[in-house]
Amino acid sequence: MRNQLLNRSALLSQLDPLIARTFRPSESTTNAPDLYPFLRILRLPVPSRYRRPLDPQFFNIRAAFARINPISNMLPHPTLAARYATPEAKPDYVNRLFDQGAQHYDAVVNWGFLHSGAAYRRHALKQHGLRPTDHLLDVACGTGLVAVEAAKILGRADNITCLDPSAGMLAVARTKLPAHFVIGRAEKIPLANNAFEFLTMGYALRHVTSLEETFGEYHRVLKPGGRLLILEVTKPTGRLAGFFFRLYFGHLYPFLTRLFTGSREAREMMRYYWETMDACVSPAAVLGALRNAGFTDVKRHVSLGLFSEYTATKA
Repeated sequence: MRNQLLNRSALLSQLDPLIARTFRPSESTTNAPDLYPFLRILRLPVPSRYRRPLDPQFFNIRAAFARINPISNMLPHPTLAARYATPEAKPDYVNRLFDQGAQHYDAVVNWGFLHSGAAYRRHALKQHGLRPTDHLLDVACGTGLVAVEAAKILGRADNITCLDPSAGMLAVARTKLPAHFVIGRAEKIPLANNAFEFLTMGYALRHVTSLEETFGEYHRVLKPGGRLLILEVTKPTGRLAGFFFRLYFGHLYPFLTRLFTGSREAREMMRYYWETMDACVSPAAVLGALRNAGFTDVKRHVSLGLFSEYTATKA
């Protein structure tokens, strides 16, 4: 009990400056972020200056968190100031990074994941319901690694549309399969409403600029009943697993990439890969953003404590 009280007090001491900045009793609460329900939900002691009757709507914990951190402002990770100065500068930076490293991408990913990537992608697509009759949109397709495995299941590639903002990555993908290729971003997909039965995104969620805009676009282009599959690498929560995750992806992988390719650009691509994984929002935040976009049957499937498969359906 004593430890619980200490932990609560410590959390309150961290939240109190934020409360003081965002909610002042002398000001109107109309536009001020309201942290009082958040404190009540966590059963934290509430300073008297912030006490007031609790609005019944805040017994819904999702509503409380949405008021504190609106999904509309949810980035997949904070701005990486060493890479780009503002969120608006991120797309151009990422495009340049992948354009420069595109020729090395397949080889680096292949040996970096012990030649298991193709089989895993194909297994995930089958497991989550890709059918031969489906029209598939592969968002942030990169060099086409997911699309190639999808074509093996579909038995054709002419009903696959590959979307990516990097011309360099698309140039590599075009050499692999006769799909339809479109330059564009996940946040503003230049395709029609209700056009696809299946939508995939492989290891690129960290590169978008807004989860709300991205998932809203996914919901728009999928047909009713359409299915979504997002593959991602997620940093383990355990201390020991986290240590080896950081050692490999943060240090060894970029070093070996430079050693085997001789490319500084490829090394920077893998360094950025690690930095975004390290800073990425939690799986719970991703699931919440999918639900807020209107998806149903939202789930996260985990393999080896490392690989996340986010699935959802458009009602």
